[in-house]
Amino acid sequence: MTEPAGRLAAYWERQLDKMDARELRHAKRMPGWRTRRRRRALAAILGLADLGLIAGAAVFTAHGDWLFSVLWVGSVVVGGGTFVLLRILTGRMSGGFSRLLDEREREWRHRVTYVAFQILSYLMIVAMIYGIVVAHTEEGGLRGAMMLSALLVTGTTIPSIVLGWALPDDDPEDFEEGMGHA
Repeated sequence: MTEPAGRLAAYWERQLDKMDARELRHAKRMPGWRTRRRRRALAAILGLADLGLIAGAAVFTAHGDWLFSVLWVGSVVVGGGTFVLLRILTGRMSGGFSRLLDEREREWRHRVTYVAFQILSYLMIVAMIYGIVVAHTEEGGLRGAMMLSALLVTGTTIPSIVLGWALPDDDPEDFEEGMGHA
C-alpha cells in the first residue's frame, strides 16, 4: 500500500472507531422507552409530521400564509424531535454503516433500506407529477420545490419509521449488563 493510501486508510479506521464509540454510548440510552409500544407511537407521530409537511407544501403560497407556517414549522419541530428519538431507540440499525451490527441487525437494515428506497422512488414520482400539474399556476416552481422538499424529507424518515414500527422489544438483560459496566 502506498504511503498516502495507508494514511487515508488509517484516517478512516480512526473515524470508524469514533463512530463505533458514539454508537455504543447511545446504545443504552432511554431503556424505559425501548418498547415496541413506545416506538410505534413515535413512528405514528413522525408519520403524521411527514403528512403535515406534505399538507403545508400543498397549501404553500409565496405571499405568506398562516396555515402553511403552522403546518410547516409545527411539522419540522415535532417531526425533527421525534426523528431524533426514533434514531436513538432503533439504535445503530437506522444509521449509516457500522461494524458493530450482528447478522440479524444487518438483515433488518438491508430490508428496511430496500423498502425505504422503493418508497422514496415512488415519492419522487409523485413530486414530479405534482410539479407538472402546478407548473402552469402562479408560483408553480416554488410550489413544486416545496412539495419536492416535503416528500424528500418524508422519504428520508421511512427507515426510522419502519424500524420503529417493526422492531420487537429490546431484551432487558442487555441493559442490566450495560449498567454493571458503566
